[in-house]
Amino acid sequence: MTRTFFVGGNWKMNGSTAFIEDLSNSFTAASHVSKDTEVVIGAPYVYIPLLTKVLRKDWGVAAENCHSLASGAYTGEVSAEMLKDVGATWVILGHSERRSIFNESDEFVAEKVKKALSVGLKVILCCGELLEEREAGKTQEVVNRQLTAVVKAISESDWENVVIAYEPVWAIGTGKVATPEQAQEVHFEIREFLSHNVSAKVAKETRIIYGGSVTEKNCNEIGKKPDVDGFLVGGASLKPSFIDICNAIA
Repeated sequence: MTRTFFVGGNWKMNGSTAFIEDLSNSFTAASHVSKDTEVVIGAPYVYIPLLTKVLRKDWGVAAENCHSLASGAYTGEVSAEMLKDVGATWVILGHSERRSIFNESDEFVAEKVKKALSVGLKVILCCGELLEEREAGKTQEVVNRQLTAVVKAISESDWENVVIAYEPVWAIGTGKVATPEQAQEVHFEIREFLSHNVSAKVAKETRIIYGGSVTEKNCNEIGKKPDVDGFLVGGASLKPSFIDICNAIA
């Protein structure tokens, strides 16, 4: 089975109506975008309705987070049901910024993954280690711990709607990038983890993408590795040259 290459954009807390319209127009006007790649753009909540209107129709729209409950007295939070109601089809969960800045635990991330899947959203599930954890040789221990919480929360059939994004925290927004060999090593181990803890089928079919200072200049070499099925792109997804990343395997 061939896994469809996947490229996600994560705009984080950036954008405006005018900027999103202009950037989306540049994406639409691109002369060539590989039809062998699935592309999804993650935007701040408030711009999701706009993005569903102006983004090219062959690309998906993601939120950057959601709550684990459907409604309630949680001022400032947004539910998975609300995201689906305004047009999102994907949601990014477990990003290192949510885990470190907002203190989201592995278990809370898993609850949100379960909730999002239950209402029909697909999930980009992020995992990754800090620099000190890598230097201590704990990369796989940390990644496995983060994934174990999700394995316990969802069923085997749910995994067909999950993309795993391995994002070493030390490479996010720093300009540092894991070497193709480092990325491949962790992706291979994640696939082994899925095989032993979910099923061989899930391990074979789940797409595992790399994130961490990905640009149009470094994506081609990383994308050639057998267990790298695409990218989750931060700052570079806010530029017209994001198209070049979408064409990394073309």
